[in-house]
Amino acid sequence: QVQLVESGGGLVQAGESLTLSCRASGRGFSCYAMGWFRQAPGKEREFVAAISWSGISVSYGDSMKPRFAISRDNAKNTVYLQMNSLRPEDTAVHYCSAGAYVGVIYNPDHAWGQGTQITVSS
Repeated sequence: QVQLVESGGGLVQAGESLTLSCRASGRGFSCYAMGWFRQAPGKEREFVAAISWSGISVSYGDSMKPRFAISRDNAKNTVYLQMNSLRPEDTAVHYCSAGAYVGVIYNPDHAWGQGTQITVSS
């Protein structure tokens, strides 16, 4: 099992960039697909991006792909989310997850981090 801890959140201005990190402890990080989700106040949790265990396959939520990029470093047990051209509507708690792909759909069925807040001011 893995335990996940996110970092890198904070307050930024619209148009700026930010990179989130999620470091895993425990066994088997390189066996899991990893994903990012976000939840804004009063809204449901939303899929942001996912990456296969090998890093070869990636997927993004609607409207995420042009601005966001997910990557992983299995040697460091870490997955990253590079976010560019941030907008006020990106303000949310961002969560890291471990899971698996079922076909082309990412299923976060193993573990969740505690979340990290991103606030984008206009």
